[in-house]
Amino acid sequence: MSHPHPELGPPPKLPEGGLRVTPLGGLGEIGRNMTVFEYGGRLLIVDCGVLFPEEEQPGIDLILPDFTSIRDRLDDIDGIVLTHGHEDHIGGVPYLLREKPDIPLIGSKLTLALIEAKLQEHRIRPYTLEVVEGHRERIGPFDCEFVAVNHSIPDALAVAIRTPAGMAVHTGDFKMDQLPLDRRLTDLPAFARLGEEGIDLLLSDSTNAEVPGFVPPERDISNVLRTVFANAQNRIIVASFASHVHRIQQILDAAHEYGRRVAFVGRSMVRNMGIARDLGYLRVPAGLVVDVKTLDDLPADEVVLVCTGSQGEPMAALSRMANRDHQIRIVQGDTVILASSLIPGNENAVYRVINGLTRWGANVVHKGNAKVHVSGHASAGELLYFYNICKPRNLMPVHGEWRHLRANAELGALTGVPKNHIVIAEDGVVVDLVNGSAKIVGKVQAGYVYVDGLSVGDVTEAHLKDRRILGDEGIISVYVVVDSTTGKIVNGPQIQGRGSGIDDAAFNAVIPKIEEAIAKAAADGVAEPHQLQQLVRRSMGKWVSDQYRRRPMILPVVVEV
Repeated sequence: MSHPHPELGPPPKLPEGGLRVTPLGGLGEIGRNMTVFEYGGRLLIVDCGVLFPEEEQPGIDLILPDFTSIRDRLDDIDGIVLTHGHEDHIGGVPYLLREKPDIPLIGSKLTLALIEAKLQEHRIRPYTLEVVEGHRERIGPFDCEFVAVNHSIPDALAVAIRTPAGMAVHTGDFKMDQLPLDRRLTDLPAFARLGEEGIDLLLSDSTNAEVPGFVPPERDISNVLRTVFANAQNRIIVASFASHVHRIQQILDAAHEYGRRVAFVGRSMVRNMGIARDLGYLRVPAGLVVDVKTLDDLPADEVVLVCTGSQGEPMAALSRMANRDHQIRIVQGDTVILASSLIPGNENAVYRVINGLTRWGANVVHKGNAKVHVSGHASAGELLYFYNICKPRNLMPVHGEWRHLRANAELGALTGVPKNHIVIAEDGVVVDLVNGSAKIVGKVQAGYVYVDGLSVGDVTEAHLKDRRILGDEGIISVYVVVDSTTGKIVNGPQIQGRGSGIDDAAFNAVIPKIEEAIAKAAADGVAEPHQLQQLVRRSMGKWVSDQYRRRPMILPVVVEV
C-alpha cells in the first residue's frame, strides 16, 4: 500500500495519456469532500463540500477546501459533478462559483434543487445539467456514466469517469440498504457491468469500513419511532440533519399515525423540506405540516417540532433550546429525539445539549439508548461484497479519517486487490493513473480555508491560536508612556486583565519589575517602542507564569511622548 510522505514535493507534469486525481478534501476527515480529475489539460471536479468546525476552531462558521492549486486553472474546469445533496459534498460550491460563476454543475434533480436554493442566497445563478442513473454524459474529455446508489438522502449517484487513460469510479457516499424507503437500490448490476468492463481506479467511501457486518435497513427505525410516539405525553421535538429526507419522512408518517401536527423549525430545515415536498421526494398528508406560529393553539400532545442541531451546533435550534435561548421552551415531559449519528469530534457538544435538555425535564431519545439512527454508509460486509463485484485494478479509499481509510484498504486487499495497487492518500496528495497503475507522484497545497462571517480565508491558524489563548487564559493589557528622548517612564504602567482570573489589585506586585526592566533598557540606550513592548511582555509573562502558572495573552502598549 502506497502512502504519502511529508517530503512530497510538487507533482511533475502529467504524462500524456495519464489521468491525474487530486483530493482537495475528504481524506483524513469527515467532510470537505472534493476531488479533482485531470486529463488532457482539462479538469473535472467531483463534489465540493464543507467541514464543520470543532471546539478548537472558535468563531469559525465553515471550513472549505483550498482552491489554490486550481485557482489559475478555473477556465480548464469542464464541470462539477455533485454526487448528492449533503453539505459536506455541496456546501463549498458557492465559494468556488464566486470565483467563476459559469462552471457547470451536474447532478440529480434533488441535488441540483438543493444547491440552487443555496446559490440563490449568494446571488449566483448556475449553469446546471440534470442527470439520472443510467445516463451517460460527455463533459469535456470525460465520459461520465451515473449509477444509482442508496444513501441517507434521495437521488444519490456514483459516477464512472471514462478517459483514454482508463475508467475511474467514484462511489460518493453509499450503502446497500436492501429495503430502502424509496425502493431505489444501489445498482449492483451496473457496478458488476463496470467491473467486467474494467475499473482501473475505484475511489470508495470509507466512513464505516471499521464497522463489521451490514448496515440495518432505514425502515427499522419506524417501529422505534412509533413506540416513542405512542408513549410521549407531551410535545415531541426531533433533531435531524436538514437534508435527511428519509428520516423526516418516517417522522411525518409517525406523526400522522398518532394524530399530531408537524412544524419545521430553522431556515435550512424549512427550505430543504419545502424543496423535497415540491419535487415529490417527501410525501406530506394534507394538513399535517403547519406553521410553527400556530402551535400555541394546539394541545401539547398533538405537536411535533422538527429542527436542526443534532450535532450540538451552538447556533442551531436544539442547542438554543437547551440553553433557554430560543422561543421554544423545553418543559417537563417533552420528548426530544436526536435522529442522527454522532459525527466524530462532536461528541462533547452533543452530550452537553443532551444534559441541558434533560435538566429542563425532557426525555431525550438518542442513538445511545434507542435505535433512532442507522448509518448512510456501507459497513465492512457491504464493502467486501462491493469489491468482489467491482474487481478494481487499483483502489483509493476516500471519505474518512485515517483509521477509516486504513480499514477500507485492508478490506480491498482481502478481496484480492494487490497491496501495491492500493493508494492511501491524504488531502493534496496527487495520484496519477498511468498504464493501468495508480501511484502517488506529489503534493499540492490543500490546507483549511476558514469562513468567519463574510471573511473567507482571512483567518489563519495563528489567529485561531490567539482565540484559543483568549478563551482559555484571558488577556492582560499593559499601558506604558515613555519619554521619546530618555526612554524613561512618564506614565504607567497601567495594567488591566480580562478573563485571566487575576484580580487587578494583584498587578501592583509586578509594576516594580516592569519599571526596573524599562529603566535598565533606558540606561542601555534602548528606547525603540517595539523593543520596549517585548521587554514588557517578557516581564509580565514571567511574573504571571511564576505566580499563577498561567499563560494569558499579554498585550503591551508602549507610547512615546
